[in-house]
Amino acid sequence: MIESGIHQLHLVLGEEELLIERAVAQVVSQVRSVAESADDLPVTRLRAGDASEAELLELLSPSLFAEDRVIVLEAAAEAGKDAVAIVEGAARDLPDGAVLVVLHTGGGRAKALAGTLQKAGAEVHDVAKVTKPADRADFVRAEFRAAGVRVSGEVIQAVMEAVRPDLRELAAACSQLAADTGGRIDVAAVRRYYSGRAEVTGFDVADLAVAGDRAGTIEALRWATLLGVPPVLLADALADSVHTIARVGSAGRGDPFRMASQLGMPPWKVKKAQAQVRGWNPTTISTALHVVADLNADVKGAAVDPNYAIERAVTRVLDLREQSRA
Repeated sequence: MIESGIHQLHLVLGEEELLIERAVAQVVSQVRSVAESADDLPVTRLRAGDASEAELLELLSPSLFAEDRVIVLEAAAEAGKDAVAIVEGAARDLPDGAVLVVLHTGGGRAKALAGTLQKAGAEVHDVAKVTKPADRADFVRAEFRAAGVRVSGEVIQAVMEAVRPDLRELAAACSQLAADTGGRIDVAAVRRYYSGRAEVTGFDVADLAVAGDRAGTIEALRWATLLGVPPVLLADALADSVHTIARVGSAGRGDPFRMASQLGMPPWKVKKAQAQVRGWNPTTISTALHVVADLNADVKGAAVDPNYAIERAVTRVLDLREQSRA
């Protein structure tokens, strides 16, 4: 029978499919590690809303020999009130040997079920959708760490530019890079393995623009457009570069490692911005901030042609960089 150290009730809360699968696999693996007959451990998966009351009662009721088993109830947020009542009743007093894993989005008509399970002592697995770039960066960093590899922030950014913002693809990319490079991963390696998808990134364009390299910027922007780098990513990269030099410039000179904690950014980024900001002045930086703010609106629907909006904004940043040196 399952040992007392294993949680019998689990709530997988969120909608990120890869994380849902990993959470379920983790629970099943934990149960198998302590089950009396791991090879024969029954794992039953069914949609909570599709299961009949009789099926649920049979799965969640005590058995004569208290056999170890895992029951995974999918789409619990859409379950009817009768199914919810059975699950809530079982969760308060699960029979020996049974481990219940409930997959819930956090919303739906059975929204209250998630709160009830938490109050019943469920171990919660947070699998919310990963939508913010910073959260995806954390995910990529964790994937490399799980593979036994430490990478720089620049490598993480290169991977995010090279691969679609889908966790499955990001995870696969991290695994492939770790295996194929022997753990020696730099930006060049990312581009080598993903050539044709990220030969030019938004950050390449942005770095060249704030550095005032007009010819290099225009060439990089054209390649980025041909390779299909989304205008939103190009706009985000340009905004990030301008905002970074604005923050670093206003902070004054200093040790990048000390300034990093104050500014909330990695030391390499502070050091790079310190070199970039020397070619700017407060007036042109202020104007550039307005340019990227307008661009953000343009690529999100305000402009008829987002690619033209990108080109116009990049050209304006280049002009401002030249004015700074005049």
